[in-house]
Amino acid sequence: MPEIEIKIRVSCYAGYKGEETPQHFFLEGRRIEVEEVLDSWLAPDHRYFKLRGDDEATYILRYDTARDYWGLVLYDSII
Repeated sequence: MPEIEIKIRVSCYAGYKGEETPQHFFLEGRRIEVEEVLDSWLAPDHRYFKLRGDDEATYILRYDTARDYWGLVLYDSII
């Protein structure tokens, strides 16, 4: 089964190590503030962030470092 990814626009801030971390992102015209970074991990060509948004939903964002491209790979809402 092919993986589905939705392109999103992400604003980041650089931590003390200079690593970019999502601060907020836009999904279908809505601005979602990152309330908490639940986890993050590296793959050879991607960085992943598991986040809790200000809408209480959980998201996994993937950053393609080679293409400078952000995508949404998981959305889970409790509502």
